Amino acid sequence: MFALIVDAQAATAPAVDARAWLLLDVTTGQELASSQADMRIEPASLTKIMTAYLIYEDLAAARLSLDQKVRISTRAWRVPAGSSRMFLEPGQQVSVQALLTGLMVQSGNDAAVALAEASAGSVEAFVARMNRRAAELGLAHTRFASPAGLPDPQTYSTARDLGRLAQRYVADFPQWATRFDAQREFEYGGIRQRNRNRLLWQDSSVDGIKTGHTGAAGYCLIATASRSEQGVTRRLIAVVTGTDSDKSRTQAGQTLLDWGYQAYDLAPAWGSPASARVWMGASDEVSYAPRHAPYLAVPTGRTPERQVVLNTPLRAPVQAGQQIGEVRWLLDGQVVGQAPLLASEEVAPASYAGRMMDAATLWVGQTLNIGPAAGG
Repeated sequence: MFALIVDAQAATAPAVDARAWLLLDVTTGQELASSQADMRIEPASLTKIMTAYLIYEDLAAARLSLDQKVRISTRAWRVPAGSSRMFLEPGQQVSVQALLTGLMVQSGNDAAVALAEASAGSVEAFVARMNRRAAELGLAHTRFASPAGLPDPQTYSTARDLGRLAQRYVADFPQWATRFDAQREFEYGGIRQRNRNRLLWQDSSVDGIKTGHTGAAGYCLIATASRSEQGVTRRLIAVVTGTDSDKSRTQAGQTLLDWGYQAYDLAPAWGSPASARVWMGASDEVSYAPRHAPYLAVPTGRTPERQVVLNTPLRAPVQAGQQIGEVRWLLDGQVVGQAPLLASEEVAPASYAGRMMDAATLWVGQTLNIGPAAGG
């Protein structure tokens, strides 16, 4: 992935009526625009993205299965009256699949508790796991106090942290994320409820992720869209928090997604294979490539300059995957993206005689201040 660098020369971001917001390009790993992205906010039901993420981990590890039945506890049934519910009843046996659908479509707080208990044995153990995973994912300004996101001083996050979580959510579990998030409605117990993500009805490219709302949090939305550009499927994520209505969060999400696709193009980030000089190795050179997506998002109509910086002199042994430098992409002299350069194969040490010859060549070059040649 690219380092998340905001382009100082980007097109002017649209006006968005939200307390904090962020727009990410998942395809390139870049942050395209943001406002107040590091301000502490209440995530409300956006918390359920982490709950679903952990359940997807359980499914991937075969700790749970979609058809597995979960007994609904009294605790799950007793979620606050008036809050979002799937309307589960104590003692019912409900499948993990139904609970996940109720969690992501109906925003069921009762489903969140039931899934937490099924996964970790108790809500408290599950919340501890949520916070451990948040730390592992680099969500340094996020803490959870429940699997549902109910108001609590110990539940907080930022738009940037939520964007990172959403990015991992769609990247790590695409087979489940869109399966549940994109469903427009769900009926359980004779009660049909619609997904509160209104973008699912007005934009066919939108396939997730989650809404949230409390009095303190305002109306929140994390929306993701996938559109085809230049034969490439490009995914964006918009994080919108603290708007004053359902309509406002929908408009903000649509505005950000449309602007991201219109204001930025995908540009090839890397061309033909490159190689670097290797000293004292069984081979004189090693091929390398950046660790990144194959494209870079740049303002429409612009072409970035590429700058390669190699660690020289590069001496054997060289391991496959070893970082040997860095590539930077610039517009008007400003760095808009960067990624480590990794060796594509291993280079073993040369014979004793070969090492001595290269050592002598390096010594002469350094003595005469001409330095070793570098590939690029």
